[in-house]
Parts: sequence; structure tokens; C-alpha cells
Amino acid sequence: MVNSTDSNSNITARINTSTHLIKISCFAVMLTLFCIFLYFMAIILNAFFTVPHVRENPRYMLFIHMLVNDLAYLAVSFFLSMSVMYMVYMPVPICYTVVTFSTCAFRITPYNLAAMSLERYAAICHPLRHAELCTAQRSSIAIAIMWTVGFIPQLADLIAFCFTVEKRVFSLSIICNWPLLIVNEVQVVLRTVTIVISYIMVGLIISYTYIKVILVARRIASGKSASKAGKTVLLHAFQLMLCILSLSSTYTDKYLSPYFYYTPLVNFFLLMCIPRFISPLIYGIRDEVLGKHMRHACS
Repeated sequence: MVNSTDSNSNITARINTSTHLIKISCFAVMLTLFCIFLYFMAIILNAFFTVPHVRENPRYMLFIHMLVNDLAYLAVSFFLSMSVMYMVYMPVPICYTVVTFSTCAFRITPYNLAAMSLERYAAICHPLRHAELCTAQRSSIAIAIMWTVGFIPQLADLIAFCFTVEKRVFSLSIICNWPLLIVNEVQVVLRTVTIVISYIMVGLIISYTYIKVILVARRIASGKSASKAGKTVLLHAFQLMLCILSLSSTYTDKYLSPYFYYTPLVNFFLLMCIPRFISPLIYGIRDEVLGKHMRHACS
């Protein structure tokens, strides 16, 4: 009986050690990739702030906003993932604030892709009015609108949450995870409706701009710029598809976690991190100005 107990204790110790090693390995991999992302982002930001015509270009402004937004989302999501993995408790108000910011940043990405597609559409399909339609000031207004639209559903979610829970809940500390903050069916409906409408609208905008840009490229004999713009919009569509794919993590986390403990971590890494890690490479290398700075920094 003693031997059996000792054997069970040894097995449990090995499992705990293995689990701890996996956690450390995952943390190290994600931290390494995050540092690489920061490095390339620093190069791009340096080009943005040191080259005057880049700093005033609405296309670059939208791109930089997307990178900064992705950086903020990754940092907050990374923090939340580690806190869940290591069972870190935090006060409900702080948890709700952090989750709200993360959710808003997640919503902003497709909105930004739509804005970038519209800018390319204006540049190719209405070149004479491009300078009038796409200005630095209007880009700033577009960014402000994105955040306003992204925050409105969270404000409604906050109202539903506050009217449902008791006041004592706000004094509790919990493991910060979005499902734990769902206390009302209205919250689920709001989230679902917002996501469906957002992705349908963004999908229609990207599809429309892509078709228009490609038609212009075919009409022009030497439509290199139009063809390149079409490929850029197609990349936006690819990123949108990755964003939509990331929504499946909600269901895989729910149904696969009982069988595989690290399902949320794998989903976060593959569906949330990787698409955002490649953004600086996809757009930076393809752009002449940013690509030059990146090649110079890596040489």
C-alpha cells in the first residue's frame, strides 16, 4: 500500500513537472516571437517618424495604427493568457477593464483592414480625388470612429453586466477570463450580433474594393500600381479570413479543453498571435520605403 502511494506520488510529481516545463516552453516561444514582432515594429515606426512624406501619408497612418493596435492586443492577450495559465486572481473591475480593451482591440483589426482597402480603392479608382478624399486629418477621424464603434458594444455589455450582478461581485477576485464575465444572455447576443454585422460589412467592403481595383488594372495597359493595389486588398481579405477563423477558438476552447488542457494556449498562439506577427513582414517587405528600412536594419 505504501509502495502504491509512493508510486502515485511520483507519477503526480512527474506530471506536474512536465506541465510546468510545457508552460515555460510556451511562455518562452511566445515571448521570443513577441520580441521579434517588437523589433520589426520598431524599424517600421522609425521609418514612419523619420521620413516626412510617410508620416503624412494616410495609407501609412492606417498601417501604423493597425500595428500599434495589434501590439496592444497581443500584449494584453498575452498577459491574460499567462494569468489564466498560472491561476492569477485579479479584482473583477480590473479584469473587466482589461477584457474590454482586449475585445475592442480585436474588433478594430477588421475595421482597419476595411479602411485600408477603401484608401487603395480611392487611390486607384479615383486618382484625381485621392489627395482630397484621403488626408491625414480624415485618417485620424477614421481611426477615432473605429474605436468609437468598437467600444459601443462593450458599453452595452457593461450596462447588462452591472444590472445583472450583485454589487458584492465587484469586490471579488477571479481568474480573468471572458466566459467568467458572462452573466446575462444579452451579453452573448450582443457579442454575436456585433461580430456577424462587423464581418459581413467588412467582407463586403473588401470584396467591392478588390473587384473595382482589379477591373481598373485590366483596363489600364500598364496597370502595375493597380495590380499591386489589388494584391494588397487581397492580403486584407486573407487577414480578414484569419480574423474570422480566430472566432472558432471560442468553440474549440469549450469543447476540446476537457480533452486537451492546452487548447486555449494553442488557439491563442495559432489563431491570435501568428496572423498579427506576420503583418509587419507582409506589408513592410512589400512597401518600397518600409522594405528599404527593414532590409537595411537586417543587413
